[in-house]
Amino acid sequence: MIARYDAIAHSYGSGPDDLTSPAAGALLDLLGPVDGERVLDLACGHGVVARELARRGADVVGVDLSAGLLDRARTTGSGSSAAIRYELADASAPGTLAGERFDAVTCNFGLSDIDDLDGACATVARVLVPEGRFVFSILHPCFGGDEVGSGAWPTDGTYYDEGWWRATGALSMLRREVGANHRMVSTYVNALARAGLVVTAMAEPRPETSWEADRPAAAAQPVYLAIRCRRTDLA
Repeated sequence: MIARYDAIAHSYGSGPDDLTSPAAGALLDLLGPVDGERVLDLACGHGVVARELARRGADVVGVDLSAGLLDRARTTGSGSSAAIRYELADASAPGTLAGERFDAVTCNFGLSDIDDLDGACATVARVLVPEGRFVFSILHPCFGGDEVGSGAWPTDGTYYDEGWWRATGALSMLRREVGANHRMVSTYVNALARAGLVVTAMAEPRPETSWEADRPAAAAQPVYLAIRCRRTDLA
């Protein structure tokens, strides 16, 4: 597996944690209280959500494929960071976090960076306690960009064209560097179902005001998607 973020890890963690994104807010709202719970932050990056979970009283483990981002996570912030255990691992590998159990799993904008979606969902289901919850946020798969700001799929493609791609829009930043996997909503839901993860709630928060001003397409289409699931026992 290739840690695409290693090449840009140095650009993270230079300022205070920013959780003002509507997607991160929707994720935390769907997750609910975590005080006293054990929570896994999957594809944790430089630890923004992991630190917030720790501040809210959770016992947190963060997992990421990028050693560079984990280095940033371990040295960014204060107080709550010291209580978080960070693990370098492939979220989709069968042996990741073997024997571990969590009350909840979060993933903020990470699933589109993971090439093996079924493997990641299987890991989530394996480490969750029965009826445990999985909450994730992504760029909405239905959001189509334009020549100025790329959306969830290439501007010369369609919603139905799944696969990994790299953005070219002038206002695109991260996806110009590391690319992303575009998948239809049904692909996500079916992968969750195969792993025994049942959707219990969804949110489609409006984008930031600046998005609507800079990217005209954002005013008329859903930009973010957050989903909460619970683990069920497969027959």
